[in-house]
Amino acid sequence: MAAGGVAMIAIAGIAWLGGLRLNLTPSEPLGLWRIVPIDRQVVAGDLVFVCPPPGPVSVFGLERGYFRRGPCSGGAAPLIKTVGALSGARIDIGAVVMIYGVLLPRLRLSAVDGQGRPLPPWAGGVVPPGNFFLHSTFAGSYDSRYFGPVPEAGLLGLARPVLTFDP
Repeated sequence: MAAGGVAMIAIAGIAWLGGLRLNLTPSEPLGLWRIVPIDRQVVAGDLVFVCPPPGPVSVFGLERGYFRRGPCSGGAAPLIKTVGALSGARIDIGAVVMIYGVLLPRLRLSAVDGQGRPLPPWAGGVVPPGNFFLHSTFAGSYDSRYFGPVPEAGLLGLARPVLTFDP
C-alpha cells in the first residue's frame, strides 16, 4: 500500500511538472487540462491559466472558498479564465458587462454569491497597462467582474483541455 501511495505521488508530481492541472470548479469544464506555453501575444478570447493577484483578491477568494489553495504567490491555485480585454480597454460594469460599449454576452453580475453573502462588483474603468480583464460565462464565476483586472505577470499559459466534461 505504501508503494502505491508513493507511485501516486510520483505520478501527480510528474503531471504537475508537465503542465497538467485538474479543474474541479464549474467555471470551465471539469477534468484534466494542460498549461501550454505562450509563443505569441495574448488576445481577447484566449482561454488562459492565471494566478490570481496576491493580496486582497487572493485573501478574499480563499476566505470565501472561491479559490482553491495552490502554488500561486497569494496561496491560491491557478484559475482558468477567458481574456475578455487587454490593457487600454474601457470596461463598464452594471447589471451587465460592456467592453468599449459592446455587451459581453452571458455576463451578468450578481449582488450576492451562492451563499447569499454580498458580492461587490469592480467599479469598471480602463484596464491598466500590463493587465487583463478576465471572465467566465459561468454565472457563479468569481472573476474580473468582481476583483478587477489582473497583472499579466500572473499569466501561466494557455489552457487546453486534455480530458474534460461538462456536468
